[in-house]
Amino acid sequence: MIPALSFTAPIGPEGAPLLVLGPSLGTSAILWERTLPQLARRHRVVAWDLPGHGASAPAAEPFTVGELADAVADGIRGLGGMTVRYAGVSLGGAVGLELCLRHPGLVSAAAILASGAQLVTPESWTDRAAQVRTQSTSSLIIGSAQRWFAPESIARDPELTGRLLHTLQDADDESYALCCEALAVFDVRDRLGAIDVPVLALWGEHDQVAPESKAREVAEGVRHGDVLEVRDAAHLPPAEQPQTTAALLDDFFAAAHAEPVAAEPGDAEPAAAERTRP
Repeated sequence: MIPALSFTAPIGPEGAPLLVLGPSLGTSAILWERTLPQLARRHRVVAWDLPGHGASAPAAEPFTVGELADAVADGIRGLGGMTVRYAGVSLGGAVGLELCLRHPGLVSAAAILASGAQLVTPESWTDRAAQVRTQSTSSLIIGSAQRWFAPESIARDPELTGRLLHTLQDADDESYALCCEALAVFDVRDRLGAIDVPVLALWGEHDQVAPESKAREVAEGVRHGDVLEVRDAAHLPPAEQPQTTAALLDDFFAAAHAEPVAAEPGDAEPAAAERTRP
């Protein structure tokens, strides 16, 4: 079943390239809140929410990660997008890979953040789905805080990290469980070679969910891939290192489309990132 997804109102200059931002499981469009001012200088930016998260309606039936990609593609076309740039975190990154595979003419370049072509084990996802159905997403707060954030992230921005954890608590339990079950069967490792657009696989230094090996697998599997590490970040780089993440995305999309990028006041220095070639 193709679920219904909510998209934010576009932000950024009219006529600028459309950039679509995808969330991680348990978060919403606010994951990208701190990156938007910088990204919207050169892009027309929209973000989408998972079923039962943020502004999206709860899901009543199972869906796959591929069907989430179909829903994103429908939303993009509804916005009048012919080709877009895409960046997604964790489950949003998995959706980005499926978007490239299922709708190859729609995406001109994709950044896959804190994600992979397959994530953890099917059993861990089905176990988490069962836990949420019996104990609600509130039972995930402590573990998610430990997985999502690097040691200094909460102290650095307690307001945003707190709001992200509240988004998890407020997520619809059944929709969250269905997202887990979609991830349990998600595996595009043997299909990566069909992706022919530029792909950036970006991983956080402290990420236990999608470490360097997952990013490298994506970058080495696609036809035109690169790998970057974001230091002092774990599973949510746009929230933990927003200026660095936005700068890296700007640079990647500019290079992918052969656009010169002039430094602007407030742009992040590249000190918090490290390139690791596949």
